[in-house]
Amino acid sequence: MTQTKPTLHTTTHPTPVGLLALVASDRGLRAVLWPKLSPQRAGISPRPRRDPDHPILRRTAQELDEYFAGSRTSFDLPLDLVGTRFQLAAWRSLAQIPFGATTTYGRQAAALGIPTAARAVGAANGANPVCIVLPCHRVIGADGSLTGFGGGLPVKQWLLDHEAQVLSTRTIVSNPPWPQRQPVQTRLSMPVA
Repeated sequence: MTQTKPTLHTTTHPTPVGLLALVASDRGLRAVLWPKLSPQRAGISPRPRRDPDHPILRRTAQELDEYFAGSRTSFDLPLDLVGTRFQLAAWRSLAQIPFGATTTYGRQAAALGIPTAARAVGAANGANPVCIVLPCHRVIGADGSLTGFGGGLPVKQWLLDHEAQVLSTRTIVSNPPWPQRQPVQTRLSMPVA
């Protein structure tokens, strides 16, 4: 039985970090590509047809706009990722990194249960087809330095600064509307090693 490739749809979307190409199948978002990376060079096949009104592309554009406006801290899009089992696991783990936080490749590898696979995780993240949506920009070097990023290190820094700025301007409720409870002291019933 021959499996047919899904029809792919594409459009471009202007953002503060450049004109991004969005690619989707009817199942979900397939890619968010940087301005200088064509779908063909990114391994997107078959060639997508231009369809700015495709519902997944419109929803992706809307959620990207909300992210850049500071009103969205995570994405809620169906994804149609194509990669190895390891790549898919690495990419999906990116969604667990909180908005405004960073982690290292080593910590990401450890979270996947393979603590010695930091370089393999870095390579998988480098092939992440849905940048920003699955936030590989939140992964940094073990020494805290910015390391490789498909959009370039200045864009990676801009995205991290954007998220920090959004978090710094969020209103913190100093007097919550619910009653304050005093902390409860508890005793552990088992010895702590």
